Amino acid sequence: MIVLAIDWVSVGVKAAQFILSFSILVILHELGHFVTAKWFGCRVEKFYLFFDPFFSLWKKKKGETEYGLGWVPFGGYVKISGMIDESMDTDQMKHPAQPWEFRSKPAWQRLIIMLGGVVVNVILAIIIFIGITWYYGEEQLPVKNIPFGLHTDSLARSIGMQEGDNVIALDNQPITYFGTLDADIIFKKPATIQIQRGDSVIDLQIPEGFSKKLMAQRRVGSMVSVRFPIFVDSVSKEAVFTVDRLQKGDQIIALNGKPTLYYKDLTLLKDQYKDSIVQLAVVRGTDTVAVRVLVNSRGAIGFFPQQPFRYMKTITSNYTLLQAIPLGFQHTWETLGRYITGIKQLFTGEAAVKDSLGSVISIGNTFPGVWDWERFWTLTGIFSIILAFMNVLPIPALDGGHALFTLYEMITRKKPSDKFMEYAQIVGFVLLISLMAYALGLDVWRIFK
Repeated sequence: MIVLAIDWVSVGVKAAQFILSFSILVILHELGHFVTAKWFGCRVEKFYLFFDPFFSLWKKKKGETEYGLGWVPFGGYVKISGMIDESMDTDQMKHPAQPWEFRSKPAWQRLIIMLGGVVVNVILAIIIFIGITWYYGEEQLPVKNIPFGLHTDSLARSIGMQEGDNVIALDNQPITYFGTLDADIIFKKPATIQIQRGDSVIDLQIPEGFSKKLMAQRRVGSMVSVRFPIFVDSVSKEAVFTVDRLQKGDQIIALNGKPTLYYKDLTLLKDQYKDSIVQLAVVRGTDTVAVRVLVNSRGAIGFFPQQPFRYMKTITSNYTLLQAIPLGFQHTWETLGRYITGIKQLFTGEAAVKDSLGSVISIGNTFPGVWDWERFWTLTGIFSIILAFMNVLPIPALDGGHALFTLYEMITRKKPSDKFMEYAQIVGFVLLISLMAYALGLDVWRIFK
C-alpha cells in the first residue's frame, strides 16, 4: 500500500535534482584537492565521482590519472600518491618517499591540499548565492499583504493560535515578511509571539521546549501556511469524473457537504476519502453546481489550483551584479551561521538527533517534486556550505582530520607515524559509515511510520 501511494514521477524528479546537485558539489570539492595537489607537484592516481569498491561503472585513464564513475553514491575521492586516504592503499607507504608523493611535501603544502575542497565549496556557495540574487532577485511576501490569514497546525494551536491569525512579531520585534517564522523560533528562541486576530493584537507565550517540538515536526511542514481560496487553474487528464467536471475558474467551497473555503482545508479533508467518489460543491459564475470525482490512492483529485500570490501582493527586489555580490556573501554567512547553531542545539539537547539527522533520502526530499531551477540552485548553495563545514570537522577520514594532524606536525615538528594515520583513517571511516547507516535507518523508519 505504501508503494502504491507514492507519486513516483515526483520521486524521480526529486532524485534527478539531488543526483545533479550532489554530483556538482562532489566533483568541484574533489577538484579543489586535485588542482592544489597538481600545483605542488603531487601525482594524482585517481579522480572519482562516487566510490568504486570492486568495480567502476566507467573509467578512462588520461596521463597519470584514472578518471571514473563509481557505483556507491556516497561521495567521491581523488587518490594522491603517498597519502593514506579512503582507498586504504598502504602498500606504497612501505617504500621510500618519492618526490611526487604527498608525504614528501612540506606540511604547509599538504595543509593547503587538504583544505582545497573546503575552500572550493565555500567559493561555490558564494558564487551561487550571488548568481541567484542577481538573476532572480528577491521576491518576498509582506505580512500585511496576507488577506485571509494563516492556516495553523496542531503545534501552533497548542500555544493558542487559531485559524485566520496572522503573525506580526516575535518578542515584540515586528516581522516584515512571511516565510521565516519556523526558523526564527528554532534559532532565536523568542519567549512570546504577537498575532493579529481580527482587529486585536494578542500576545501569546512560547513555552520552554517549543522549538524542539517544532524541529521534530518540520519534516511534515511548517506550523503555519498562507490561506487562500480554491480556484481551479487547470484539470489533469488523469482526473476521473462521474457527474459534471471541474472547469477553469471554478471555486471549490465544500467536499461531501463539509466546508473547504481554503486550499489547506481541502488538502486535509480529501485524504480521508482515498479511492472513493466524492461530491464537490463548486461556485461557477453565479451558480453552485455539484461535481462528483474520484479521489485516487494518493489522495489527489486531479486539478491544479490558481497560485496563492494571485490574492496577495509580493514585493520583488532586483539587483545589479555589483549589488548582488555583498548580498551573496551575506546569504552564505547566514546559512553557515544557522547550520552551526543547529549543530550546537544537538549537543545542548535543544534539538533531538533522531529528528534532525537524515540520510540521502532526507536530503533528496528537500528538492521539489517539479523541476525548479531557482530552488535547485538555492539548495545546492546551502548544501555546498554544509559540505564545507562537515569536511572541516576534525574527524579522522575527513579533510579536517587530516588538517588537524598536519597542524599538529607544524606546531610540534613531529610527524604522526604512517601506522597511526592508518589506524586513525580506519577509526574515522568506521565512525562515518556507522553515522550514515544510522541516518539511513532513521529515514527508513520515518517512511514506514
